[in-house]
Amino acid sequence: MQPITRDELKTRMDRGDDFTLIEALPPQYWKRIHLPGAINVPVDDQFEENAQKAVPDKSRTVIVYCANIDCPESRKAAERLDALGYEDVYDYEAGKADWREAGLPTES
Repeated sequence: MQPITRDELKTRMDRGDDFTLIEALPPQYWKRIHLPGAINVPVDDQFEENAQKAVPDKSRTVIVYCANIDCPESRKAAERLDALGYEDVYDYEAGKADWREAGLPTES
């Protein structure tokens, strides 16, 4: 697991890099607002199964995020992805709050 900043994530999005963006919060938070193109894989009892269904290729770049710097869910998700054998996992620790504070677009 490696950290990734807002600017690095935005650059990857703008370039059209091929990666999967995962919001690790429960579905009601993802439905309300999420980063562009993000899928929802909450950190719960089914995380491992759902992550492997969502991202079957363990060599694919995966970027996880949650609410903000104090939210532990993205770190938990990244650690669990590492344990499953995913090879290129990033944690956008600052999360949704940082993205929104920068005035960047979101989806709902």
